[in-house]
Amino acid sequence: MTKDGDGSLGALDPVSRSAPYAALAVEPSGLISRLNDAARALLGASAGSALADRAPGWLADAHRSLADHPAPVRDGRAGTEKAAAIRTARGPIGDRIFEARAVAGHSAQGGPAPTIWWLTDITEEARLAQELAAERRRMAFLAEESSWFLGSLNLERCMEAAVRLAARHLADTALVIAAPSGHTHSIASCGPDGNVDHQELVIDPAEVPGLVEAMQGFPAPRWIDPSGVPAWVARPEPGEHGAIAVIALPGQGVPAGALLLHRRGRQGFSEGEETVVRLFARHAGAAMAAARLHGEQASITETLMRDLLPPPAQHLPGIELAARYRPSEDAERVGGDFYDVYPAESGGESLVVLGDVAGKGLEAAVLTGKIRTTLRALLPLAGDHRRVLELVNAALLHDGGTRFATLVLASVRREGRRVRVRLTSAGHAPPLIVRADGPVEEVPTGGSLIGVLDEIASTTAEVTLRSGDTCLLYTDGITEAFGGPLGDEMFGDERLCAGLAGCGGMLPEALVERIHMLAAEWVGGNRHDDMAIIAITAPRHARQGTS
Repeated sequence: MTKDGDGSLGALDPVSRSAPYAALAVEPSGLISRLNDAARALLGASAGSALADRAPGWLADAHRSLADHPAPVRDGRAGTEKAAAIRTARGPIGDRIFEARAVAGHSAQGGPAPTIWWLTDITEEARLAQELAAERRRMAFLAEESSWFLGSLNLERCMEAAVRLAARHLADTALVIAAPSGHTHSIASCGPDGNVDHQELVIDPAEVPGLVEAMQGFPAPRWIDPSGVPAWVARPEPGEHGAIAVIALPGQGVPAGALLLHRRGRQGFSEGEETVVRLFARHAGAAMAAARLHGEQASITETLMRDLLPPPAQHLPGIELAARYRPSEDAERVGGDFYDVYPAESGGESLVVLGDVAGKGLEAAVLTGKIRTTLRALLPLAGDHRRVLELVNAALLHDGGTRFATLVLASVRREGRRVRVRLTSAGHAPPLIVRADGPVEEVPTGGSLIGVLDEIASTTAEVTLRSGDTCLLYTDGITEAFGGPLGDEMFGDERLCAGLAGCGGMLPEALVERIHMLAAEWVGGNRHDDMAIIAITAPRHARQGTS
């Protein structure tokens, strides 16, 4: 490559003179020895100019680094040609981005030769690369926030994830306001440090411009001046500029709340940012709405479950009592078996009820709740077992359902050293009496199923428990439990009576635990029906002063 008198790249390199890319030769000392027309127009330089005076600093630094640390040169063909080392640098020239590519080597005579720098406008390429990188970051962010929101049905955790992610990727500080619960709003905020603050506040959304509309679900973001926001919104530092975006969080049919994004020193979103913000708000709102709905349903379920759960065995004056209940599924808390204990008033009879509704799970538990409510309303008639059973039967038939139930009623009264028990069975397994001295007796009571026929039959039997005797009420989940060595044999009445043999005088708590343990061992890991047991025991030692 040679130089004409004007310092341009000469006749030996005619392509360089008219090439659309700027090219210039720079000596190791930093002087421009020759350049083409494109380089002259781009840099405003001429031959003899110092590169540092005409070129941007990044290009001068690149040339200086290349001159101070020349690339190793390897021998070429016949040992006379030297292969050139190519290095690149990039940076702005004016409002454009250029890539500078250096072709450096040694002359054929062995002396230092100038470095030829080719400058290529890569502004569009850099813009596209920047947009691609930004898009990749946005997609990674959306993937991250989706995993956070999908992982929780807790409203507070969803709000925490929303503000932490927003403060990390979308703004300097973020604040989420949930839809009101009563008179208060749940608010979560997060700053650049990543620490989340939760508050329950009584606020007036009208104090923040655009917040009322956002809480009503209007989706368009609104930018407001942070200097006028109330104290519960993070105020900017004195002299700090910026803006707050107020954005709706759409829920499942109703708004889930609002998102406030504070961006210091900038206002507005780029097209790509606005798309991401809208998607983020949609995902956060959906997660918060689902969490709120789950929480409300869990609260309702807990309230209803409280009335369906078997009560703790209550104390009956002068009588020992124990109960045990196991639903058909270990993960469930209620089922079709139930019991209730109603202590006597003014020294009368206490009422103990054990029942079994056909089926299991939630549907059986709902019918259980209806029967228990009906029995509670019929307590003034508890002395007449037959009348109580007739009214419960009529109530079930009136509902028009197809499920039926079995019941056993036990009216219990302490009489001196003994306990008198009146028992009436309605399609239920007959109660057993475990005498303190060993024998096991079956109580002769029986009757019709409840909820099947318009007319029912029932037989009431009366037994007397002496000191240490126990009256055992149980559901067929015990006797009809399938298990054994092959898993296809019922536990049965005989095994139950055999398990009770020798249990005379045992504490009622120990007795129900033993029966439950025997049935559980027999069942093993097999499926089973609900199991319920109640033991009513006459005290071993009469109270002082009783006869």
